[in-house]
Amino acid sequence: IPAEPLFRSPPDVRTDPRRRHSKLQEMKTNVAVFFGGRSVEHEISVISALQAINAFDKEKYEIIPVYISKQGRWYTGPNLLEIRNYRDMKKLVEEAEEVFMRPEYGDFNLYKVNTGLFSKKNPVVATLHVAIPVLHGTNGEDGVFEGLLETIGIPFAGCNTLSSANGMDKITMKMILREEGIPVVDYVWFTDRQWNTGKDAIVDRIEKKLGYPVIVKPANLGSSVGIGTASDRASLIEKINNAEKFSQRIIVEHMIEQLKEINCSVLGDADDHQSSVCEEPIKSGSFLSYEDKYMGGTKTTQGMQASEKRIPADLPEAVSENIRHIAGETFRVLSCHGVSRIDVMIDEKDGQVYVNEINTIPGSLSFYLWEASGITFPQLMDRLVALALKRKRETDRKTFTYDHNIFALGGGVKGAKGAKGSKF
Repeated sequence: IPAEPLFRSPPDVRTDPRRRHSKLQEMKTNVAVFFGGRSVEHEISVISALQAINAFDKEKYEIIPVYISKQGRWYTGPNLLEIRNYRDMKKLVEEAEEVFMRPEYGDFNLYKVNTGLFSKKNPVVATLHVAIPVLHGTNGEDGVFEGLLETIGIPFAGCNTLSSANGMDKITMKMILREEGIPVVDYVWFTDRQWNTGKDAIVDRIEKKLGYPVIVKPANLGSSVGIGTASDRASLIEKINNAEKFSQRIIVEHMIEQLKEINCSVLGDADDHQSSVCEEPIKSGSFLSYEDKYMGGTKTTQGMQASEKRIPADLPEAVSENIRHIAGETFRVLSCHGVSRIDVMIDEKDGQVYVNEINTIPGSLSFYLWEASGITFPQLMDRLVALALKRKRETDRKTFTYDHNIFALGGGVKGAKGAKGSKF
């Protein structure tokens, strides 16, 4: 926790002595880091966010942690910066300040919820300059939260609503990539309602198109939640029944048996980006599980970088460059922004490379891949803030509304009272 007060109401320019005594403080950028959320990846988000917060240069940035509980309520306060405090969630939120933002374009204030009807206290906790979402999975990485930030108009790091949604949904992502000639494995997809009303037909289609073994996944979750492998009809039905507990859309993919998994991160925007070195995560089973990623050994508070891996991956240079190129193309085609991690699969039987998925808000923000590529974690956070501000400038140059009012022009306006129009 910084030695200086972490949360301040906007000072009065005329009377506040801090305006005269701290030029450095005036220059700081107020960055809100949003984390937690209504997601099965809630705890992983907390770990990733606290790592990111610790990486910021506190001489340049005033960091405002905004924790979103599993019930969807927002909190801020210095107690949110200690990982051990999350062992008792009830106490955690009781000692924090509940806050909210208005869904009003241009209002970048973070407001207190409990100010009292006749309170004279300033309801503003902080005026935000940039938002950094570190929300994993449903309701945070899938475009839902990004839509709120776009409605408010605040600069934020990472993918926008469209690219977040496309990147999160494994079905949509594969459709887009395949259309652009980026290799993905064969798959079958369906909804939970289709499954519950026509299991036999879906199983027949999977067996005919893919055969066995296959891998079953909820379409819009990360961190390997709800994923399972199947080698026969009975295990296929069992794994789909499990996956549909987590998502309304399910995807079943051909499973590569001689598999090598490789990850590569991309940083920038769709038109100007760079790829990191490659890593090879070490899995304990047929796929990289939630436990492999986050619960390896005793390092449960260290996130994705605590899992076993080889950095850089032990690959021929030509293969590494091909993967880096495919990762960059995936990032570009999906119109991504900020930092993402693209996970690919190599079929060691023939050397073919396939894109498995993209993580638009990767655990730990893939800082370990960028450190291996010559960019430190603090520099990575600098880049994310700069990218957020750059996109805001570019977006503000676009036209979204017209100044003239068609209702003030007079004449007939069709639709107000049926097809004949209405006279004003």
